[in-house]
Amino acid sequence: MDKIIEKKKWPARRIGTIIGAILLLFLVLYLLFFRDNRSRIYLGKDKVTLATAEMSEFQEFIPVDGIVQPLVTIYIDAIFGGRVEEIFVRDGAIVEKDQPIIKLSNATIEKEYMFQENQALEVLNNYQNTQLNIERNKFTLEREMADLEYQKEIATADFRRKKELYEAGHMAEEEFETSQRNYRIAERRYDIAYRAMQHDSVYTQTQMVQIKESIDRMQDNLKVLNENLNNLTITAPISGQLSSFQSEIGETVKAGDNLGQLDVLDGFKIKARIDERYITRTFVGQGARFNYAGKNYELHIQKIYSNITGGTFEVDMFFVDAVPQGIRRGQTLQLRLEFSSKSDAIIIPRGGFYQKTGGNWIYVLNESETQATKREIKIGRQNIHSYEVLQGLEPGEKIIVSSYELFGDKDKIIFQ
Repeated sequence: MDKIIEKKKWPARRIGTIIGAILLLFLVLYLLFFRDNRSRIYLGKDKVTLATAEMSEFQEFIPVDGIVQPLVTIYIDAIFGGRVEEIFVRDGAIVEKDQPIIKLSNATIEKEYMFQENQALEVLNNYQNTQLNIERNKFTLEREMADLEYQKEIATADFRRKKELYEAGHMAEEEFETSQRNYRIAERRYDIAYRAMQHDSVYTQTQMVQIKESIDRMQDNLKVLNENLNNLTITAPISGQLSSFQSEIGETVKAGDNLGQLDVLDGFKIKARIDERYITRTFVGQGARFNYAGKNYELHIQKIYSNITGGTFEVDMFFVDAVPQGIRRGQTLQLRLEFSSKSDAIIIPRGGFYQKTGGNWIYVLNESETQATKREIKIGRQNIHSYEVLQGLEPGEKIIVSSYELFGDKDKIIFQ
């Protein structure tokens, strides 16, 4: 008799198929949603340079080269051109104010001086002769007035006496009339001469003022001519040390040529050139520092020259306190021009990564230091040593600061 076999509801094959389908589904979901699809590169940790973000003091500054110069420098220029005839001192000499330095000769100026001097002296002589003639005429006129006044007094006295005699009947009419005419003529002559003298007096006074002014002008012209001739001998405008003075006897100098300079030895300043990118951030009073012979010295900007040459502009810096012993004119010093005071900040070292990222992102290592991934950051101030990180990093995190050129655009670095 046949035995009835019951059919199994979940055969092994069916179960295996279901399990395989479920596993396939999980694989698809993993590949679509859970797998790390970021691009990656594998390399040894010894191929990169690592650094740690730190919380520390930060100060923004840039390095600049400064040249030691005297506190006051006066440039000596030739007022007139000429041939060097005599040199009184040599380069490096200490000179006093108004001490002769060099003498030039200029035949044109000398001839012109002699010609103008002769003309001036001739005109001056004519003015003086005119002045003398006016004085003589004045004295002559005064003598004439004295004579007319005397004649008027005689005629007046004679007329009064004869008038009394005529009125008393003791004198003939003809003699009285003659006396009267003489009196009137003497009085009229005196009046005419008096008015003429007054007119001449006003005219003479005006003429004398004009002549005096002309004489003064001619004397001033002679003084200027003499000063021009004296300018051929160049003297020291101040006391100091003569430098950059290389003239030789027989050399021809043009007007305006620089012959050298005088340095006042009372102190020094530093002249520095700064990149034009920082011109809007540079101001009078801004600080700078440098180290000399193991000691730190402070400076501040005293003057800013606005003209830009070769992509840089110049500033003059003065010492805040002591001036280093032993520095010399022309010496170059390495300065730190400060743009901020010291403050606490998260800082990272400068490195080649900045050329690739522009400071917008960086590779940050995980805690086990087995890999590094990209992370956006924000960089603020910087100096020659480090960058200030405003956001994106925490103190203690490790980063890659070497060049990223070999990494391409990979999102992750796996260390082997």
